[in-house]
Amino acid sequence: MKPIVSVATMRESDAYTIANLVPSKELMYRAAMGVFLAVEWRGRVGILTGSGNNGGDGYALACILADRGIPCQVLRVSEKFSEDGRYYYEKAVEKGVPTTLFAPEDNLEGFDILVDCMLGTGFSGTPRGLFQRAIQAINGSGAYVVSVDINSGMNGDTGEGALVVHADRTVTIGFLKTGFFQGDSQRYFASLTVVDIGIHLLRADGYLEETPPFSLHSISLEEVTGELGENGPNPQER
Repeated sequence: MKPIVSVATMRESDAYTIANLVPSKELMYRAAMGVFLAVEWRGRVGILTGSGNNGGDGYALACILADRGIPCQVLRVSEKFSEDGRYYYEKAVEKGVPTTLFAPEDNLEGFDILVDCMLGTGFSGTPRGLFQRAIQAINGSGAYVVSVDINSGMNGDTGEGALVVHADRTVTIGFLKTGFFQGDSQRYFASLTVVDIGIHLLRADGYLEETPPFSLHSISLEEVTGELGENGPNPQER
């Protein structure tokens, strides 16, 4: 049975792991590698990033794609960074990944794949400003959409959202989130992939005991770490 966790449990488990087991930059890189493994990359790829660690996952993913010769573009929906997010943003720029600030008038219809790394599990309320416009642009793009950890705009506990990214695949990090099984949240994703990145689970808030009404896949920690090679974060900078 797969554990299901609340936002609070996920946050506490993540903090415990960083404090005792795995450095935060390493976890972020593992998360990005899980996203990389979950998707068949093709065509023109756009990665939309927010200000927190969800955005950091997007910058780390851009590094992984660049290392493998897969062209991508980063569209920043915020000018702010988390500490680890800035680390991978600078690495992506060093690797030649084109980055730009998302503008309200930007049209995303030219992309084949769009990766949603804007708003994480801690978000609640209604997306506003550039985030509102970016979600609308993603949903109207016609691209194959990948949401990282959770669909931007969705509440991680309730599954509710006034404006939510509609994803072809959501790649959730660590464990299934409670919100995926509440209300009508499942209309926002066609398939779900759970990536084990080595987070120590402090407790489970529930378990998936039945076959879900959507396509569910898993990527193991061994698969993730087996792909890391020498391109992860420098141990001296963790």
